[in-house]
Amino acid sequence: MDPAGARPAVVIDSGTGYTKMGFAGNVEPCFIVPSVVAVNESFLNQSKNSSKANWLAQHNAGVMADLDFFIGDEALAKSRSSSTYNLSYPIRNGQVYNWDAMERLWQQCMFNYLRCDPEDHYFLLTESPLTAPESREYTGEIMFETFNVPGLYIAVNSVLALAAGYTTSKCEMTGVVVDIGDGASHIVPVADGYVIGSSIRSIPIAGKDVTLFVHQLMKERGENVPPEDSFEVARKVKEMYCYTCSDIVKEFNKHDREPGKYLKNWKGIKPKTGAPYSCDIGYERFLGPEVFFNPEIYSSEFTTPLPTVIDRCIQSAPIDTRRALYKNIVLSGGSTMFKDFHRRLQRDLKKIVDARILASEVRLGGEIKSHPVEVNVVSHPIQSFAVWFGGSVLASTPEFFAACHTKAEYDEYGASICRTNPVFKGMY
Repeated sequence: MDPAGARPAVVIDSGTGYTKMGFAGNVEPCFIVPSVVAVNESFLNQSKNSSKANWLAQHNAGVMADLDFFIGDEALAKSRSSSTYNLSYPIRNGQVYNWDAMERLWQQCMFNYLRCDPEDHYFLLTESPLTAPESREYTGEIMFETFNVPGLYIAVNSVLALAAGYTTSKCEMTGVVVDIGDGASHIVPVADGYVIGSSIRSIPIAGKDVTLFVHQLMKERGENVPPEDSFEVARKVKEMYCYTCSDIVKEFNKHDREPGKYLKNWKGIKPKTGAPYSCDIGYERFLGPEVFFNPEIYSSEFTTPLPTVIDRCIQSAPIDTRRALYKNIVLSGGSTMFKDFHRRLQRDLKKIVDARILASEVRLGGEIKSHPVEVNVVSHPIQSFAVWFGGSVLASTPEFFAACHTKAEYDEYGASICRTNPVFKGMY
């Protein structure tokens, strides 16, 4: 038996905002860190400025540049305390843009956080549903060539999120995954565990846009927040105080009528002077999440509400899958964790479906009555890391190890084997 197969697989879900990592079989990831890398630019500049004759200094500078870097919260702290460290965000809008930084991120995940030898564990990594096949090849090259892993499986994060809903609520592996992360939002229909690629929808509004909108509202109101700390305060306000309302006009009236009940106060310390400050949190509490349902309040370029996008996604899927898709709409990602988000989404989507059925009956003169369509939005406590949890469950099955690409296969056939995964039915 393969010794690596006897050890738990490593599951790493790298997103635009955060990277979640841990071992298969666990309920929660061991670590959740921001997907950011801080590199010491002084060594890189020293390597560039060294003359060709002074090869030893150039070599040493390159070695130090490879060693002197940080990820996650440590990277953010280093960039604040030292001007020699520059931040690099390897993933933007769900896609890897900087492969050197991505390799450094994975390296620290393995050696510094999980404290594991990559040669002793199979790996499950995640990717966005619209990722190009070439990206899978780059991932395979790094994992097999640099880290010498014995086996690799690259899973579509939406299928893993559906699997997480399957294990928590016993739903079928047919459904629509509404995956809203920090930098990318995708609506992905899945039938019997297979993604319906032609029906995938993507919207240019995600968690970072909610943060920017909250930041903009607080800035326009003139709140006393230090400029260098304003974006971080907006992010914390979003995560701690924002909620989804059922009617935006009624919510405005409630806030105006009882400001003491709904107004919150934020207290902080200025990072440069150490002086305390405070600011009020008002309308942005419900206006932040409202950008998903009325995006015109945030952007004039994209004005289609999220429920309409989901409805169009399902309507473009094969007709025999549509009822099952409406019945199992699974939320995934931290930006779906707002209070009552699933109730608002289900209500608005149900209105669209019922209006279509009514219009169809009117068009037919009332001669034919349609069966009502069940609309169900599934919400569960682990949806903020549903993708990681689905990967953890998948990677703990015996079938997972048989479905992985192995180092021997990579050595024989090259990186092109990573373009597609073997058919894996271990979960379904």
